[in-house]
Amino acid sequence: MDDGRIDDPAQMRALAHPTRLRILGLLRANGPQTAAMLGELIDEAPGTISYHCGKLAGAGFIEPADVPVADRRERWWQAAHASSSWHLEDALDDPERALAASTLDRAVARTYAANFEAYVDRAATFGREWVAAGTSSDRVIRLTAPELAQLGAEMRAVVERWRAVGVDHVEGDGSEQVVVLQQAYRWPRV
Repeated sequence: MDDGRIDDPAQMRALAHPTRLRILGLLRANGPQTAAMLGELIDEAPGTISYHCGKLAGAGFIEPADVPVADRRERWWQAAHASSSWHLEDALDDPERALAASTLDRAVARTYAANFEAYVDRAATFGREWVAAGTSSDRVIRLTAPELAQLGAEMRAVVERWRAVGVDHVEGDGSEQVVVLQQAYRWPRV
């Protein structure tokens, strides 16, 4: 996986598990952790987390972290890449890859939905300022495929500009981790 790019169906299948997606997300958001630490956050037994960490490591998503610890028996993990990407269109001519990519897309969609539901459930604990600062909306607009591609590129550029701002923030300076979810696709009109 160069720069987190996933093209192999086996890698897609390895990541398309809700616990593995959560582990990878937590390692990316919070930095290196042990299976016990991850288990506390995910509410799973450390042995279960260790199993999933092994699968993620085998697929190249996480790697052992070099963390100085007193107890050498502790195994620390870190994300191997800041993000992962795959493109369904690259798999359209390969049935195995298309199935793996769509399975992974569905698992990610369920994770996004669960994260937003958790936000809604806990919004009252975040304070008015943080709730007012958030946004969630949708629009159905009519575009050509090249226009949709341009919209996506512009959205990524805006998020990248704000990601660069966030790099300077540290815990305790009034900043918090913020999830930015972008979705723009042809409306399936179900």
